[in-house]
Amino acid sequence: MIELNVHKTLQSAQGSMELHVELTVEKGQFITLYGESGAGKTSTLRMLSGLMPPDKGSITVNGTVWFDRERKTNLNPRHRNIGYVFQDYALFPNMTVSQNLEFALDRKQDKTVVEDLIATMELQQLRHRKPGTLSGGQKQRVALARALVRQPGVLLLDEPLSALDSAMRQKLQQYILEAHKKYGLTTILISHDIGEIIKLSDKVYEMQNGKIVRQGAPPDMFGLGKTSAKFRFTGEVIRIQKEDVVYVVTIRIGNDAVKVIADQSEVSHLQPGDKVAVASKAFNPVIQKI
Repeated sequence: MIELNVHKTLQSAQGSMELHVELTVEKGQFITLYGESGAGKTSTLRMLSGLMPPDKGSITVNGTVWFDRERKTNLNPRHRNIGYVFQDYALFPNMTVSQNLEFALDRKQDKTVVEDLIATMELQQLRHRKPGTLSGGQKQRVALARALVRQPGVLLLDEPLSALDSAMRQKLQQYILEAHKKYGLTTILISHDIGEIIKLSDKVYEMQNGKIVRQGAPPDMFGLGKTSAKFRFTGEVIRIQKEDVVYVVTIRIGNDAVKVIADQSEVSHLQPGDKVAVASKAFNPVIQKI
């Protein structure tokens, strides 16, 4: 269990912001921090990992105090049981895939964990290549594997898939979900992609101006819990066309495009680029902006 209660004064081009985050994450849970850029999401992960000291507060993980300003406790990042995956991969360019993973090993750790991760992330064909020869998706798989080498209890993901195309995002989402379950992780993700959040998360915390303003299950947070439906999916509106008395809304879901019939009341508040949820209710598709 992660118990976090931290305060930090952050400086930005817009001036200072008082960050105060208080949350509890159950062991084995997958949560997402969601909100606009500059809300304090990355700073929260950096404080949890030990890369940024809070001004005051405390961080306790599975009964061990990682940080406590009053007790003058501040555990070194290397001694915090955390794997951290950054948006920019942060791989060593002069090392092969295998060497990048082996470098993350603890001195007394068995190298078999590297072989296990190479198999799990399907990196066998890439193990002797250097990062400069890999695609973005391949680099991100290596970064995820490296973060898991020390078998951490907590995995931090700072928008790790934001630079990838939709097809690759979906594949890596599956890798992340499988790793979370296989290694019994407690995972905290930062993401702006609602479909991704719904697919991966148990709970969402929305942040604004350094504070958590809402929290809940993804379907409830994004309005998907309001409809009783046989199936639901999320996507992006590509086109809205009027045909006779109805409208045809083309929605991109991954690499596929789906056309949904809608009436004027449903499309009046929609435009291309909007994120939407589509639910089937009594065999009639219902479009809902999210």
